[in-house]
Amino acid sequence: MVVSFLIISFMTGLLALAVVSYYAHFVLKQETGTKRMQEVASYIFEGAKAFMYREMTTILVFSVVLSIIIFSVLKISYPSSLRAEYTAISFLVGAFTSLLAAYIGMNISVKANVRVAQAARKAASDALKIAFRGGSVTGLSIVGLSLIAVTILFYLLGQDPTMLVGFGFGASFAALFAQLGGGIYTKSADIGADLVGKVEKGIPEDDPRNPAVIADLVGDNVGDCAGRGADLFESFSDNMIATMILGELFTIVYGPQAIIFPLMIQSIGVIGSAIGTMIIGGKREPIRSIYLGYFVAGVITTIGFYFIATQIMGDWTLFICALLGLFATLIIAYDTIYYTHIKYKPVKEIAESSTRGPAMNILIGFAYGLESPFIPILVIGIVIMISFFITSNFSPYIGVVDPTLLGVYGATTAFMGIMGMTGVIMSSDTYGPIVDNADGIVELTGIKEEVGISTELMDAAGNVTKAITKGYSMATALLTAIGILFAYIKEALELNGHTLYSLIDVPLRITKPEVLVGMLVGAAVPFLFSAWTLIATQRGALKMVDEVRRQFRENPGILEGKVTPNYWQCVDISTKHALKEMTTPTLLIIVIPIMVGLILGIWALAGYLISIKIVSAILAMVMFNAGGAWDNAKKLIEANGAFGGEGSEAHKGAVIGDTVGDPLKDTAGPALHIVIKLSNILAISLLPLFVAFSLM
Repeated sequence: MVVSFLIISFMTGLLALAVVSYYAHFVLKQETGTKRMQEVASYIFEGAKAFMYREMTTILVFSVVLSIIIFSVLKISYPSSLRAEYTAISFLVGAFTSLLAAYIGMNISVKANVRVAQAARKAASDALKIAFRGGSVTGLSIVGLSLIAVTILFYLLGQDPTMLVGFGFGASFAALFAQLGGGIYTKSADIGADLVGKVEKGIPEDDPRNPAVIADLVGDNVGDCAGRGADLFESFSDNMIATMILGELFTIVYGPQAIIFPLMIQSIGVIGSAIGTMIIGGKREPIRSIYLGYFVAGVITTIGFYFIATQIMGDWTLFICALLGLFATLIIAYDTIYYTHIKYKPVKEIAESSTRGPAMNILIGFAYGLESPFIPILVIGIVIMISFFITSNFSPYIGVVDPTLLGVYGATTAFMGIMGMTGVIMSSDTYGPIVDNADGIVELTGIKEEVGISTELMDAAGNVTKAITKGYSMATALLTAIGILFAYIKEALELNGHTLYSLIDVPLRITKPEVLVGMLVGAAVPFLFSAWTLIATQRGALKMVDEVRRQFRENPGILEGKVTPNYWQCVDISTKHALKEMTTPTLLIIVIPIMVGLILGIWALAGYLISIKIVSAILAMVMFNAGGAWDNAKKLIEANGAFGGEGSEAHKGAVIGDTVGDPLKDTAGPALHIVIKLSNILAISLLPLFVAFSLM
């Protein structure tokens, strides 16, 4: 039976990649427009390709070095076991597969933009279909490659889910580098372009006279597409692996299906996402069309969840738990939209405050950012409690094992439920940079009158979908990390000679000084990580500002439109700086938990993991909601002419607020999602080392 389900999982992954191949072919056969449009698009493509090549080379070198270290320390701890070999190999596979999914998606993303711009000259509905199918290449590549890789590794490594932790570790490691590198790149370029172009020279966004404009457009792809793609690949993979490990506790209840349950659940989610992406397009408004895709994917996923829970697992309560996870996704997405959309109070109030200067803009924006996490955290807490209660009190298997354990499995099923929409959510996120680039190409090539407002409408929808994805990424990060924590505790108990069912009596007491210290350190690390990330972005922005000013100063013909700026110099500055600065924050997240585990022990490390996930989740929401609100307050003034419109004092204040918010929402905030998961999966990967060290 297990092999049959593994075949289904593998074939579902192949199905996703078949759809990816079809979408890529569909996009690439579209028209590419005028010679000038092709020229601008080639700048973006070459810049993105150069950055990704150098970033991926750097990540893979670090991955090989780290895999050797992992093998060495685990081999010392367990010389007679194959765990060291399996963990090191799966680590490399995880890192490579994550980067492969991100690269496939970004490669099509930077080729779709000009095709969307060209299609918009003829029919907005065609442009929407091209843009979303281009984005779906990323979304479906992520879930398809993850399913295939996890299924194959699970089968080849003795069908022991603990051997998969290296895969999750590798995916997390690559994702943090990709998100940090892409985030630092894009915001260094964006801030430099805005501060000098908009504020100092008063030229529009995406103006061809701005030397940083190409670097800014490249950054949309390497940050929102490649970086976020690696982020959700990691969440999707880590969630499956952690729940498979925990499933070992429940084979006595559900049989071997307990271990492969996550593969079945996510296979249904992949099918739902693939169908959801196919119906997006037509003559509906962009955002309504995307919402329809979400709805269809959600309905299909829900039906599949019900079938698996009742017919294969024989426990209807698991269906309710998975449904609660989907429900949490909707609430968290709406909360993000409320705080970042131009039609709601927070953005309107921030825009109005800009009439009184940038200080008022920043103050009210930060206040709304601080307010925004309360409802999502409350919803997640309620989902955990309800799913735990339902399974522990109403499961048909009560009496087979302790009800508390059943409650834990119910909670982890809710975590899997929230991952069911990953494919379609990530597709809509990558749609964002595609249409943003398309709108930039329209501006840069002077075809605005032909296109009208169609690319602006698609870009506005893209801003909403990117905001939804940030909220979704945070929720998946937090819930996945809780699942990994359960798996960590289960493994820690086993390695210390306890029975499997001691999970309900974990010796994690905050009165122990080492546990308390671990929790304090875990609470402080997200702030230090964010500080280093923001400092790195500020340094890059300073270099970009200096370069743009230099070009304007030394060649006045640029502003007069008589001379083409040196775009490549700005691209090169962002690339070199991002690759240099992404290393230190990443090493912080790797070194600190290792030190805690070796010095303070495995239960102090558990305390560390609890703190870092809670603080990181809340801090991330503060940053990306405040940043998104500042960004859209600026757009409200620009697009609607509110409070004096573009060029007014209110607009200048809003640009300053957006400049503060950009690195929060696109660099530090999203990177914290990965901090949560990387810390947890690293801890469980190196757990044998910590246990062996404590016994010495």
